[in-house]
Amino acid sequence: MIDISRLSTPALAYLGDAVLEVLVREALILKGFEKSSTLNKEALKYVTAVNQAKAFSNIEGVLTESELGVFRRGKNSSHLNIPKSASPAEYKIATGFEAILGFLKLNGDNNRINEIFALAYPDLSS
Repeated sequence: MIDISRLSTPALAYLGDAVLEVLVREALILKGFEKSSTLNKEALKYVTAVNQAKAFSNIEGVLTESELGVFRRGKNSSHLNIPKSASPAEYKIATGFEAILGFLKLNGDNNRINEIFALAYPDLSS
């Protein structure tokens, strides 16, 4: 396991954002979306801070203690540039969610990433 205390929370969230983007894009393509304009429009239903915060509510109860610790670090990060499209609370939750995905990716726990993604976005995982 990687010592998360040595990694910056923004770095974990940065990686987690990319992980989530790939998972969403792959799921949309597997659902039959093919045009890039449609793919981009559909992806926004999942990858915005507002929608990530909603998705987090689906997984909050199944997180391990270490995942919750990473989430809290992400949520409490002071290096946040909150977009106009999200409230500060939504953005902080989304950052924490992304930090979890980044942490899991660095630990090579792709099974757990897929499990969390399926729970967070059940309509994409069916």
